[in-house]
Amino acid sequence: MNKRQKNIVTNFAIVIAVTAVAVVAMVELKNSVNRSEAMRAMEHLGQIIFKYRQDNGIVPPESYVDAIKKELQGGVRLGKLYYRARWIDLDSTPDEILAYAGKQYHSLLFRSGYVVLRFDGRIEWMDKKTFETLLTSQQSPLEIEMTKE
Repeated sequence: MNKRQKNIVTNFAIVIAVTAVAVVAMVELKNSVNRSEAMRAMEHLGQIIFKYRQDNGIVPPESYVDAIKKELQGGVRLGKLYYRARWIDLDSTPDEILAYAGKQYHSLLFRSGYVVLRFDGRIEWMDKKTFETLLTSQQSPLEIEMTKE
């Protein structure tokens, strides 16, 4: 190979490497934005639910939350929301999971998990295994049976 051919191959390899790094960086940025927007949308939803609960003494019905979710800014990034109001009763603890949404990532930096709204209004991110263990411990056999369908 002569000098010109080596330069062409070297330049080609550099362009490919820089392009690959840029693509990975953009995917990671997209995942970061999606996760933060999902957290923000869940936080906004939590504030609305908490206000309804303060005004009425109970958590809102699922139809009310569905209507709010459509109006939420960033709600699209929240994904499919699972709302557990029908399983919440007066004996529920503040740590009870009230709503959650699963997020799937195929990423180097972000792992798949769940955005969780607790009964006391806290919002947190949970990895898949921790979430599933906690949810299973909080679900009744009837809820487990009904959510399988």
